[in-house]
Amino acid sequence: MRIGIVGAGAVGAQAAFAIACDGAAREIILCDRNPALARAQAEDIAHAVPFLSPVILRAGEIAELEGAGLIILAAGVSQKSGETRLALLERNAAVFAEILGQIAQAAPEAILLVATNPVDIMTDIATRLSGLPPGRVIGSGTILDTARFRSLLSRHIGIAPQSFHAYVLGEHGDSEVLVWSSARAGTGALDQVARQMGRPLTGEIRARIDDGVRRAAYRIIEGKGATWFGIGAGLARIVRAIASDEHSVLSVSIRTPEVAGVTGATLSLPRVLGRDGVLADLDPGLDPEETAALARSARLLAETAAELRL
Repeated sequence: MRIGIVGAGAVGAQAAFAIACDGAAREIILCDRNPALARAQAEDIAHAVPFLSPVILRAGEIAELEGAGLIILAAGVSQKSGETRLALLERNAAVFAEILGQIAQAAPEAILLVATNPVDIMTDIATRLSGLPPGRVIGSGTILDTARFRSLLSRHIGIAPQSFHAYVLGEHGDSEVLVWSSARAGTGALDQVARQMGRPLTGEIRARIDDGVRRAAYRIIEGKGATWFGIGAGLARIVRAIASDEHSVLSVSIRTPEVAGVTGATLSLPRVLGRDGVLADLDPGLDPEETAALARSARLLAETAAELRL
C-alpha cells in the first residue's frame, strides 16, 4: 500500500519510521509545507530502511499521492498566546480545508487517518469537510491511551501488556473513560487474574493507574515538549490493520451517530478495522458508572464540534 503523511514534524516522522519498521507499506511519501523538512525527515528515515523492511520512502507534494490507499494527517498550527481553544480549532479547520481539497484531487479513494490534536474534534472536522463516510475518516483516538492503560496494568500485575484486553474510550483527553468492568487478562477477569498473581487491584492502585493514563501526556510534555514515540507506533498499528485487512479491534475515533444517549459525537469505541476502514462498532459492555462517564465525554465533544464554524 502507498501511504501519504501530511505533516513531517515529530509525529508525522515518527509515524513514518514506525510504519517502515512494521513493513505495512510499500511506499511512504512525506509531505509538508516546509519541503526542506520533509526531505530531511525522509532521507534520515530512508537511511534506516536497509536495516528494516524494503519500503520506498521519499518526500513529495500532496499532488503526488495519487493511488495512496491511506493518508495520515499530522499537520496543524500551534496555539498563539491568548488564543482560545475554539479559535485555534477554526484556524486548524482552515488548514485541513486546504489539505483535504488537494487530497480530494490527488487520492479521492484514500482512507484518512487523523493524528492532529485535539484528535477527536479534528477528525470531526475532517469528516465534515471531506464528505467521506465516517468509517473512512479515522482518528487515532484513544489507541495510545489504551496502550498506556495496558502498559501500567502489565507493570503492576506482571503479565505482558499484549495479554490484556482493556480499553480507554471516549475523548482522547481529560474526559476519557478507563473501562475496568470488562477488562480481562488472558481468559480471566482482571480482578481475578490480579489476585492470582498476588497483585490485587486495590482502590489506591486503580487511582494511580487512572492518573498514570490520564496525565501521561502532561508529564511527557513537561519533560521533553511533546509526545511522538507512542502515537507513532499507534498510527503504524492502525495502518497495518487496514493494509492487511486484519479485522482487528482497536479503539479509534470516528463520528458516531449515537453513543450513551448522545448524538453527533466523534469519539473512540472498540471498532473493527479492515481494508475499507472501520467495519463495525462493538458494544464495550460498560457498567452504569462507565456509561455515565462516556455520556459526559460524548456531550463535551458534541458540544465543542457544534460550536465550530466551517
